[in-house]
Amino acid sequence: MVTSADTPVTILGRFNGPRDSGNGGYCAGLFAARIEGPATVSLRSPIPLDTPLAVDREGETLRFLDGETLVAEASPSSPLELTVPPVVSVEDARAAAARYAAPDDGLFSRCFVCGPAREDSMGVFAGRVEGRDLVASTWTPPEWAAAPSGAVREEIVWAALDCPTYFAVHPDEMRLSFLVRQSVALRAPIAAGSEHVVMAWPTDADGRKRGAAAAVVSATGEILAVGEALLVEARQT
Repeated sequence: MVTSADTPVTILGRFNGPRDSGNGGYCAGLFAARIEGPATVSLRSPIPLDTPLAVDREGETLRFLDGETLVAEASPSSPLELTVPPVVSVEDARAAAARYAAPDDGLFSRCFVCGPAREDSMGVFAGRVEGRDLVASTWTPPEWAAAPSGAVREEIVWAALDCPTYFAVHPDEMRLSFLVRQSVALRAPIAAGSEHVVMAWPTDADGRKRGAAAAVVSATGEILAVGEALLVEARQT
């Protein structure tokens, strides 16, 4: 459902990624909902929590502002075409999640998607799949994540597709990187309360830039959603 583009948007504090700013995928999904049809969202600065963001239109692009600070831009895009590698089974995803590498006290330890120090996280703990250049986790979307239709809300799907891309490009060491661009395509409804697999894999690298892709897969192997992400590593000091 497309929300009025002129209405300010507020990211509630519970939907953080880093401790003091919004989860990139969740926020990108909310921003994309202001665009009719497929959209690409570019994140320009940390997303403040519990703060109304003004919305400004420049042609077909929507700009989300915290005062004078540009937080994000959402623009119409072509439908996302993505080839998914052979899907990861539920059993292999469970084994991969047991290899989840994030510490309990790191920058993302209280992320609402993948925070191991948070009891109410969504439990997307993507770890390396043995013998393959990708990461995966099981994911059972919570009931509160469902829209009235019963399907998981789109911004929650964007969030679930975001965090695994970080671990796809940094499977063995935790480097400081941030999501700067994301596109998502939902191929079928995702049911809350049912176990799924989220898998992600690297696509390219250029200096500090890292490309990755991700998919949500049903327990029977149906591809339900796909996403592309661009991450940028923080400069070394």
